[in-house]
Amino acid sequence: MKHLINWVEIPVADIKRAIKFYSAILEADFHQMEMGGNYYALFPSEDKFNCGALVQGEYYKPSQDGVLIYLDGRKDLNIILSKVKAAGGQVIMEKMYLAKEAGYIGIFTDTEGNKIGLQHL
Repeated sequence: MKHLINWVEIPVADIKRAIKFYSAILEADFHQMEMGGNYYALFPSEDKFNCGALVQGEYYKPSQDGVLIYLDGRKDLNIILSKVKAAGGQVIMEKMYLAKEAGYIGIFTDTEGNKIGLQHL
């Protein structure tokens, strides 16, 4: 396997609300598009094998019980975590150190009800 992850889709119930949330905590601009009856907001990424989108559509149901993905927490993921509550989410695990090989992690729930991790090595 050359890449473990090529594409990530985070399901959302309200694409505009989700864009507002993720734009606020990540300070990112999203490219929006519709394809096949689904609405996409693409995360900005320079790496074509490390990218993804927020997606609203019939078969996309937000959940805290599914796969847990970890977004890039940048140099200090506390900067992102500190913006979660004001943007409408909830921090459920504050920044913690795991090990030299895994670095720091933190977990939050977004405005759509998804559980999302942050990691910084």
